[in-house]
Amino acid sequence: MNISKTLKLDNIAEYLLYMWQVEDIIRVYKFDLDLLDTQYLSQFKLEGAEHEELREWYGNIIEMMLQEGVKETGHIQINKNIIILLNDLHHELLASPKYPFYSTAYYQALPLIVELRSKGCSKAKDELETCFDALYGIMLLRMQGKPISKETEKGIGVISRFVGMLADYYKQDKEKPLEF
Repeated sequence: MNISKTLKLDNIAEYLLYMWQVEDIIRVYKFDLDLLDTQYLSQFKLEGAEHEELREWYGNIIEMMLQEGVKETGHIQINKNIIILLNDLHHELLASPKYPFYSTAYYQALPLIVELRSKGCSKAKDELETCFDALYGIMLLRMQGKPISKETEKGIGVISRFVGMLADYYKQDKEKPLEF
């Protein structure tokens, strides 16, 4: 099974971060499927139908990105839809007295979200997208081996716990709708 399918079922937050990474990988290879195939997909050592399925999947993402005009920045609609779904669930969880631990996690993360927005994150983005931007940025820094301050690690831990809790509730809601 393709990693995206597994992540989508197991952890929607990790899936979204993975999909943002896929978008960036496609941008690095300048939307050239053949180049992406020979220089990136080949490292997975897949053969036959598995390789063709992965190549086709990347080709479909490339096509979506081109059609939706997100060549330089931004995200394809299927990724935006996940943020919308998560936002809807987020607001339902906050409004319900049945999920006090979720509310606590959110209010612990809120000052950090406000701080991120004051430091230049787009104020037009909703709070969840700001959280995902922060998580993605830290992921990129770690991949590049760049240092991350203890203060930033602590803050990202709070945001990560909040987003992780939301992802857990999302999975639970998909398996058996939550009661609000």
